[in-house]
Amino acid sequence: MTNDRTQSTQGTPANDFPTESFEDPVAAVTRLSSIYEANTAFLRDAFARYRRNEQFTHRVRACYPFVRVRTELNTQIDSRRSYGFVAGPGIFETTLTRPDLFGDYYREQLRLLAKNHHVGIEVGVSAQPIPIHFAFAEGIHLEGDLDRDRLLAMRNVFDTPDLALLDDRIVNGTYEPGPGEPHPLALFTAARVDFSLHRLRHYTATSPTHFQNYVLYTNYQFYIDEFVKLGRAMMSRADDEETRAYRSEYSSFVEPGDVVTYNANLGEQPEEGTPVARLPQMPAYHLKRADGSGITMVNIGVGPSNAKTITDHIAVLRPHAWVMLGHCAGLRNTQRLGDYVLAHGYVREDHVLDDDLPLWVPVPALAEVQVALEKAVAQVTQLDGTELKRVMRTGTVASVDNRNWELRDHREPVRRLSQSRAVALDMESATIAANGFRFRVPYGTLLCVSDKPLHGELKLPGMADQFYRAQVDQHLQIGVKAMELLRMNGLSRLHSRKLRSFAEVAFQ
Repeated sequence: MTNDRTQSTQGTPANDFPTESFEDPVAAVTRLSSIYEANTAFLRDAFARYRRNEQFTHRVRACYPFVRVRTELNTQIDSRRSYGFVAGPGIFETTLTRPDLFGDYYREQLRLLAKNHHVGIEVGVSAQPIPIHFAFAEGIHLEGDLDRDRLLAMRNVFDTPDLALLDDRIVNGTYEPGPGEPHPLALFTAARVDFSLHRLRHYTATSPTHFQNYVLYTNYQFYIDEFVKLGRAMMSRADDEETRAYRSEYSSFVEPGDVVTYNANLGEQPEEGTPVARLPQMPAYHLKRADGSGITMVNIGVGPSNAKTITDHIAVLRPHAWVMLGHCAGLRNTQRLGDYVLAHGYVREDHVLDDDLPLWVPVPALAEVQVALEKAVAQVTQLDGTELKRVMRTGTVASVDNRNWELRDHREPVRRLSQSRAVALDMESATIAANGFRFRVPYGTLLCVSDKPLHGELKLPGMADQFYRAQVDQHLQIGVKAMELLRMNGLSRLHSRKLRSFAEVAFQ
């Protein structure tokens, strides 16, 4: 046990938790859970009293727990690994939140650190305050029943979210610790994680607790409609033994409003939740497995801004992979409506990530994801060899931020697209892939050609309706199959050293 306690403001419980060192990751996570639960309960109780118009003569503050490791020697690490170790000797630390949600993740990350570096794990109370809004896990509207004076005075009593603690400098590789400060142990601070957890509920109308480790993004509601059909069918009782065994791999299906339908093959349970009156900006649906390795699907709508927004927040959940399924403009005359495009490179003209990930940074294809997508296309279409190549082309996808790019003078954009060897164009895929690269989340893209504007085949209502009926169901089946193949391959094979920086954090 060490003696370095965090200095606390009067009235906080911080001094009840001196820093301790643990050899066992399970015990370390139990300790940080105790700190987190005590400190957030302290804040919730204080806010309840504040709502009752009690007067406070001092600031109310409680801080996040931290974990820290100290490495003295540059331990020989298995070079095949992409995470679970630090770059060299030093002190490495991070604040943590929501052990109820991330407990298994924390235990695994700390287990690898202890194994690879043979070090103890220090757990204590940090100096980073917990904003009062984040003390409530599901994000109640704190200010709803406060009058104007009490609302204005709240900041004088409680800590509120501080943008200086919510940035992505660690992720972007621009964070530099000051003299004597520890190096980061994780990509996100606790406050950054909490911020995204609250935003996820707002954007998707589902709790972060329902999100699964494999995420599909789409830019059309048609895909969501098919996913809902699939999810509800998977929850229904099956008489066929093989079908029942497959469906039983999934425990429940969750829709916006946290409407939960449980799998009838695992026992009858009543539905939970209340459907939303209207869909949120980016509704999410979750085909859940008991171990969290199911499939989440999000309708991100149209445009790179939405694509960046939702991936900024889902990234804190540390998914194992995410894949874009959507429509694109085919740029080659040899393509046909309904053909697939497997992206192996991107022309990034979406611009939303230019300040976070410069354009000179390449976004490479990840072999494990590419193989899974190609296998899924082959299995669902039952094609192989030259017939498979006839319906699926691998190539560069260009993503733009101008939906009406066709209305510009064709000479300049067509020349650039030709020089880049692009075979398809959309508005979201490069953003999804680039943010996957930035956040170290394995990524991929499989698009379906829905129009060929350079060749006179525009996306008009009649053409679109016919196309949607024929192709969406098959495309979704391919996406689901690809995720199941990735899950079977295992996490250790999926995470790539391509996503590591020079001095990467230990937590994957």
